[in-house]
Amino acid sequence: MNIHLIGIGGVAMGNLAYMLKLQGHTVSGSDLNIYPPMSDKLKEWGFTPHIGYSADNIKGADLVIVGNAISRGNPEVEELLNLQKEYMSMPEAISRFFLKGKKVIVVSGTHGKTTTTFLIHHILKEAGLSPGLFVGGIRKDGHPGFEIGEGEYFVIEGDEYDSAFFDKSSKFLHYKPYYLIITSLDYDHADIFSDLDAIKTMFRRLINLVPSRGKIYYWENSENLKEICSKFKYSPLHPYELGNAFSAFIEKKGNLYCKENEMKAETSLIGTHNYRNIEVAMNLCSEIIQKKPSILLSYLESFPGVKRRQEILWQSPRTIIMEDFAHHPVAIEETIKGVKKAYPKYKILSLFEPRSATSHRNVFQQEFAESFTEADYVMITEIFNINKVPEEIRLDVKKIIKTIQKNTNILAEYSASPSEIPQQVKKVLQSSYQAEKVLILAMSNGSFGGIYKQLIDIVKDRE
Repeated sequence: MNIHLIGIGGVAMGNLAYMLKLQGHTVSGSDLNIYPPMSDKLKEWGFTPHIGYSADNIKGADLVIVGNAISRGNPEVEELLNLQKEYMSMPEAISRFFLKGKKVIVVSGTHGKTTTTFLIHHILKEAGLSPGLFVGGIRKDGHPGFEIGEGEYFVIEGDEYDSAFFDKSSKFLHYKPYYLIITSLDYDHADIFSDLDAIKTMFRRLINLVPSRGKIYYWENSENLKEICSKFKYSPLHPYELGNAFSAFIEKKGNLYCKENEMKAETSLIGTHNYRNIEVAMNLCSEIIQKKPSILLSYLESFPGVKRRQEILWQSPRTIIMEDFAHHPVAIEETIKGVKKAYPKYKILSLFEPRSATSHRNVFQQEFAESFTEADYVMITEIFNINKVPEEIRLDVKKIIKTIQKNTNILAEYSASPSEIPQQVKKVLQSSYQAEKVLILAMSNGSFGGIYKQLIDIVKDRE
């Protein structure tokens, strides 16, 4: 089949293009601009995408897959509608070409999806089950986040974001889960969901797709999840939490232990939120593999972790630079707490770039101010692309800084842009923390203005 992808430069769309090519299809694609690393990957995989959109690009296509960043008015969209060609969204294509006949494991939730999805796939693969994989991230060892797999299971990250301009339902509704994990449920994606109830509606629909022979795993201590899961009667429910009746693990003094044999679980993941991810992943894999979690500990130990999730970019005896994807106040709070537990002798200098569609807006004005309570020093940049959000609904970063300064003993600074951060960090390292061990925790769902090389150079000078 000749398949054309509009918006091939996105990570998920680029990965899908290569998977389709591996299946034997003739694949083409187009995008307005394509940047590394996906531009390099597409070249490596033998693609020469069209740069810019043109009606001519879809000539000869039997099927057109439309990325969710593409809207009406795009020349290729207008042409495919006029010609009445077959088209579908990315999640529809994944379901059609890769999920049929599989027992699909969908990992959903506001936080922790990527890590949990990668971990489940790793354990099942190590156990010899050859599962498929599709996840929006890259492992620290370079695994690209997709695998067709020859076994009966397919593990996929269930994104709650919308599917396409013609399908405003969440992507995960296309995946037909046999096993469903919901790690958390908080308000997010303020650009497409009007309120928390709108997101809950999508998760209720997702839960209703799980067959009676499947199972739903949900985090027990989420009031939102208890509300939508506990009364559901058609599929077995498995509420999970560290140390509860179903739990295989407990947390003691910042470390994770297996309840069965009281052995410490060796893992590169840190923080209670990640220990919960391990808990549910091990529970599910234990059921599938039919081995106790204690037997699977070696698989956990060999899991390399995920890039941009507590990833150490530089480390010396005195200074650590760590990058994390956190951009929601709940994720920021949990990440800082986890880092503080893992590195108790270090001062935590937290850097944050409000870049996501939700963090641009003032829906979490107070929550952001309260999410840095475990940090020692805070620097927050002005929101990315400030003119994109009307002032009346825009996050007030200066107000967050003033609230932190007023209500806590935490030192806090405002930065007009990421480019100011390196010199601000340098001053702090030379003054307040000259004699201290410091962990610089940079949190953003974007590039943070490309400041990491500068930060590393500053730290090298400090050493």
